[in-house]
Amino acid sequence: MKEPTLVVLAAGMGSRYGGLKQMDPVDHEGHTLLDFSVYDAKRAGFKKVVFIIKHAIEEDFIRMIGSRIEPFMKVEYVFQELDKLPEGYAVPEGREKPFGTGHALLCCKDVVKEPFVVINADDYYGPKAFQMMYDFLTTHEDGDKYSYAMIGFYIENTITENGSVARGICHVDEDNYAAFTLDDGKTWEDIPEHTLISMNCWGFTPGIIRELETMFPVFLDNEVKENPLKAEFFLPNVVGDLLKEGKASVKVLESEEKWYGVTYQEDKRTVVEAIQAKKNAGLYPQELWR
Repeated sequence: MKEPTLVVLAAGMGSRYGGLKQMDPVDHEGHTLLDFSVYDAKRAGFKKVVFIIKHAIEEDFIRMIGSRIEPFMKVEYVFQELDKLPEGYAVPEGREKPFGTGHALLCCKDVVKEPFVVINADDYYGPKAFQMMYDFLTTHEDGDKYSYAMIGFYIENTITENGSVARGICHVDEDNYAAFTLDDGKTWEDIPEHTLISMNCWGFTPGIIRELETMFPVFLDNEVKENPLKAEFFLPNVVGDLLKEGKASVKVLESEEKWYGVTYQEDKRTVVEAIQAKKNAGLYPQELWR
């Protein structure tokens, strides 16, 4: 089996946060949350990382993040741009919003040919998540279905005190396999503690790229036609469709670690304190890339 790759979704702008949070330092040494995720992935065994970015941030991203990781891992850059569409399609007039995480991953089709884990650039998942993903991707292959994995976090470990958030709730069968649903925030319901939720940390085989190539034009023909300025091709929805069609299974790998993120500016202090505490406890060196 080929060595798995780390794919990082880093093209999005932090609208609620108010800036490019994937490049915002969270410690005195200038590391970002993304540095810690890539460092954890490297410790788990990953040797290659693919950053999905926009051309508009390319120079700053490479200078602030990519250049210090390049001596330690193979680094590639992929660009998600609005006009990166199948032949015969054009960007709807007036559209500025990206086409979503499914489209972002589809932009990797020429550089990712092996099993891979995909993460958000602005989320901290913890070392266990990457070790579980590495172990899964190096021991599982597609059979009569695609064999995917997802890190499941407990809801109480993912909440910010500074505003509302959207979470994908997982329904798991007795073998810990998932039927995935997306909570889009239209309704509010009490969620019991220890409910498993997704924070967009997925493990895939290369077949997901072929499925995205098939499904994206359908999305453009239907959802974008109905909502040309805002419709998004979400990766969890793609996985959900494959589950419903019986084409994939998703193993939920449960993590008891606490997720950290900077959804809102007010979250940063909590994240900075948590990262320093982990450093003080010896989980990370003061300088990651040395």
